[in-house]
Amino acid sequence: MGEQRLQKVLAAAGVASRRRCEELIVEGAVRVNRQIVDELPAFVDPDNDVITVNGKKIHPVTKEYYLLNKPKGVICTNSDPQGRKKAIDIVYSKNRIFCVGRLDMDTSGLIILTNDSELTNKLTHPR
Repeated sequence: MGEQRLQKVLAAAGVASRRRCEELIVEGAVRVNRQIVDELPAFVDPDNDVITVNGKKIHPVTKEYYLLNKPKGVICTNSDPQGRKKAIDIVYSKNRIFCVGRLDMDTSGLIILTNDSELTNKLTHPR
């Protein structure tokens, strides 16, 4: 697979969002081959490097893909301080999944949920 950005590998393993993974790196919570990595950019080979976050080894996550007929009254976000029902609450997964794109709360329709950030980027990037 070759070298990849550390925060991308962490996010793909379900640790957190890429931005939160960047914060974890800068905070010194991430080790690669027993060495603390606290500066960006940082690159790793996920097939050969041992990566830990707060002492716990990360493992590659199997990619998951769901098509959800989102009902009205459900929001497309992973975090809602108001406690409303989220699309990710409807689909059971042990892994961190997220919506590809958005549908308004008052709209019903088909939406993709996945943990595949590369697919999400390809589908939603303006290019």
